[in-house]
Amino acid sequence: MFSLRFPVPLVNSPSSHSFHSHCCYPPYHRFQTQGLAVTKRGTVAAPACVALRDDAGEGTSLAGESPEPLPDELSPELMPKHVAVIMDGNGRWAKLRGLPPSAGHQAGVQSLRRLVRLCCSWGIKVLTVFAFSTDNWVRPKVEVDFLLKLFERTINSEIDAFKREGIRVSVIGDSSKLSESLQKLIGSAEEDTKKNTRLQLIVAVSYSGKYDVVQACKSVAQKVKDGDLYVEEINENIIEQELETNCTEFPYPDLLIRTSGELRVSNFLLWQLAYTELYFNRDLWPDFGKDEFLEALSSFQQRQRRYGGRHS
Repeated sequence: MFSLRFPVPLVNSPSSHSFHSHCCYPPYHRFQTQGLAVTKRGTVAAPACVALRDDAGEGTSLAGESPEPLPDELSPELMPKHVAVIMDGNGRWAKLRGLPPSAGHQAGVQSLRRLVRLCCSWGIKVLTVFAFSTDNWVRPKVEVDFLLKLFERTINSEIDAFKREGIRVSVIGDSSKLSESLQKLIGSAEEDTKKNTRLQLIVAVSYSGKYDVVQACKSVAQKVKDGDLYVEEINENIIEQELETNCTEFPYPDLLIRTSGELRVSNFLLWQLAYTELYFNRDLWPDFGKDEFLEALSSFQQRQRRYGGRHS
């Protein structure tokens, strides 16, 4: 089904710009993935240190990891400052192995840890991940509850490593729908890491692009109502200042990666993706690792970014 391959534009340069957002499938690879243990009662045993694929390492975690050297195929001058990821395919990964969706989500956390470590090592400044959409609230309650508990456990288990490794944590989305305890935990994590500058990890939870634009418009409208802003003053910059990505110095992703072979942005960062380069990968999110990330970055570095202009 996913035999399509799309042409990649010619060579990029440090100062080049592009209007087009290209989709590209890399060559398909299969990696040996170790299955999670299933007990006789059908529950999943997924300890934090389970090795999920051959490049994950024993108990993939941020703590005590050595930096990954930048591969020779990549140019440091052409690295994206901001990478966004739609982490898709956890449920299908689990279903293929006869496991419940929760096992796929646990495996997905390991993939995220790997990606955070690579971003820290390779000089990427912002990583935004789509963890939970506003549309995901319609999923079965048991799955939603598990996802939010998993998010809470992951923050608790990684916060010390975030502080030690210089990672700043930001969470965007409609936090009013989250439990009070989770809201407090998010606020604490953001406060404890706000001065970190090595990497900013932005996690989109209870988020959608439409929600973001609507809340920005409401904020602008309130300023007009309060007399702090005239209607004639409203422009793109005014709207952008109210988007939830105003928490970062680099609010617009240079590269969006979506896994699992789906060819859509699924209501993610709709305003911010206007000039983002798009890259679609066939692998399910738990199988996305260093090699796949390298392919995505290599594709990005071959593109010409023109932002509506034309190179001579």
